[in-house]
Parts: sequence; C-alpha cells; structure tokens
Amino acid sequence: MIVREQPSIFKVLFSWRGTILPKILPSLGVLMLISSIIGGVEYINLYRFPEIPLVSFTLIGVVISIFLGFKNTACYDRWWEARKLWGVLIATSRHFDRDCRILTQARRERVIHHVIVFANVLRDRLRRQTANPTELIQTSGMSQQALTQLYQQNNAPQYTLSLIQWELLQALKEGEISDIIYAQMNKNVADLSVVQTGCDRIANTPIPFAYSVLLNRTVYFFCFMLPFSLGSLLGLATPLLVGILAYTFLGLDALSSEIEEPFGTQSNDLPLDAMVRNIEIELLGTLGKPTPPPIQAQDNNLL
Repeated sequence: MIVREQPSIFKVLFSWRGTILPKILPSLGVLMLISSIIGGVEYINLYRFPEIPLVSFTLIGVVISIFLGFKNTACYDRWWEARKLWGVLIATSRHFDRDCRILTQARRERVIHHVIVFANVLRDRLRRQTANPTELIQTSGMSQQALTQLYQQNNAPQYTLSLIQWELLQALKEGEISDIIYAQMNKNVADLSVVQTGCDRIANTPIPFAYSVLLNRTVYFFCFMLPFSLGSLLGLATPLLVGILAYTFLGLDALSSEIEEPFGTQSNDLPLDAMVRNIEIELLGTLGKPTPPPIQAQDNNLL
C-alpha cells in the first residue's frame, strides 16, 4: 500500500509511484503513436480515413463508463471488506489479550502466541506464500517440531484456532475459568474463524472472468478506434485528446483489476505484513517479551 503525506496539487499531477500509469503506459504510448500518425496524415491531406460518426463513440463511451463504474465499485467493495476483516482480526487479538489475563501466565502466553501464529499463517494463506520460519519461531515461541507440524496442515489458520480452543477447554476443565467466561473467550475464536472465512471467500472468488474480459476488450476497442473518429477533426491535436480519454478508460480498467485482489503485494494492495507486525508488537509487549521493529515503508510502499 502506498503511504505518504498529503501531497500538493503539483505533486499529485506528476506522481508516478503507486499510480496506475506505469501499467498502462505501453498501451497508451502505442495508442498515442497511432493517433499522431493518423492526425498527421489527415493534417497534410495525404489520406482521408473513413470517418466514424462521433455519436457512435458517445453512446459506446457512456455504456463503457457505466460498466466501468460497476466494476470499480465491486472491486473497491472487495478491497474495503478485506480491510474491515483485518480490522476485526486486530480488534479480536486485543480482546484475547484482555480476556486471557484470567488464565495462568503459562497458558496465557500459549494462547497469545497462537493468536500471533494465526495472523501470520492467515496472511501466508491469502498470499500463497510461506513465512520466514526463523522470524515466526522468534515471535511465536514455537519449537521447530511444532512449526513443522503446522506447515503439514492443509488449513494452518483453522488448525491454530483449534489449538486456542483446546487451551480454553483445558482451562475450563481444570477450573481456571467458568463456563460463562469460556463462552465469552470462545466467541473470540469464532470471530477469528469468521475473519478467515471472509478472507478466503474474497481470495477464492474473483470477479467473473467472462465479465472482465468483455469489459477489457471493449475498452481497448473503443480507445484504438478513437483516432479514426477524431483525426479529421483535430489533426495534430489528435494524440492529446485521445491520450487523455484513453488514460481515463484504460486506467480505470487496470485499477479495478489491481484492487480486485486486495491481499497481494502490489502498490495498492493491503499492507498485511505491517498489520501482522502491529499485532506481534502489541501482544508481545503485553507479555513483556522483546518486540520486533515496526515495518517501515520502502519507497512509500508498505507491504
């Protein structure tokens, strides 16, 4: 995720990092080159391309704008829902910290460490990666054998939640907590399970492929036909107007595709590493354990 101070209007106009321009620049460059050729040919009367009525582009442009709006809204809703789910995860980890103070110190530490492991393995599951085992052992207090067993699980986050619930059940059996307190603490486990289910749903259910392909093809067809309609009217100014229109349509299409998958490592995806590290710092700090340093943004990009 791009993080920076509120930029001035001048900096916004000339921003590069975190914008969608680097992705669409090749297509935009080809389109403006074609526009320059067509506009120049029309300007010197070397050849007259068949004119396409502007009203046709107006109608198509309105339709594309509506569908791009729908797609961007759907993709942003996925991104925002993912952020809310991780907000619930952070809040629930804090609830665990407060509720677990009734447990014995040893059991409280084990539960808190399991919560830290859950945040790590959920991030790894969503990003389809494997965490650094050395760092995970340091922050979670796990043994190498426990870590190996964890990685052998098909659903590591769910396995970690079962370990938390087992600790709570043992506390109930041994009389450390009452059934009422157990029910309250077990609700936190259920909340974490809901978070994982919601994140899995977002990660495993993308926008229908046929819809994305249809919209993408229509946008490119519209943009590459623009010079043939505007060339005879604008002449040498054709690439300027075509570039502005194409930047808008191509940019919106590319941006929606980027935020459609909010758990990745692109510039506008969620900073899961930073959120996991924030959980580690808060929980380890309450246990009196050494805390890892916060993750700093690199080139205004926070992962």
